[in-house]
Amino acid sequence: MEDRTQQEQASPAVRKRVRDSFDLQGLMSHLGARITHIGPGRVHIVLPARPEVTQQHGYVHAGATSAIADSAGGYAALTLFDEESDVLTVEYKINLLAPAAGDHLEAIGTVLKAGRTLTVCGLEVHGVQADGTRKLVANGQQTLIRVDRPTA
Repeated sequence: MEDRTQQEQASPAVRKRVRDSFDLQGLMSHLGARITHIGPGRVHIVLPARPEVTQQHGYVHAGATSAIADSAGGYAALTLFDEESDVLTVEYKINLLAPAAGDHLEAIGTVLKAGRTLTVCGLEVHGVQADGTRKLVANGQQTLIRVDRPTA
């Protein structure tokens, strides 16, 4: 049975806030990453495998793999805070479990513990083949800090 949190959607206002913020990230745009799911405490980001994001052996580079994991966790945390809040990564650790291969990578950030100041997220990155076959290629943990949203 599929985990209910994979299907649950965040409110339209939260989804818009997350997408608007994501659209401001030059790195995610540069990599070609996109958000595919925004739920309460859970965000999925997909990165198509392209030559521009690979390392010398043709696998998706660890830097790109780590970047989408970091963003997925950060946005998962953001879904649980009010519109006056933002988040910044304090630290994260990523374990690269297998070469990052596939049609695309899917990073999943899931809030493990939300706090008033610090939030801890679990991070997973799967290599996904064109036929839908998935392989866990990286996992990690992240700590984020809630900050007041900067005023324009």
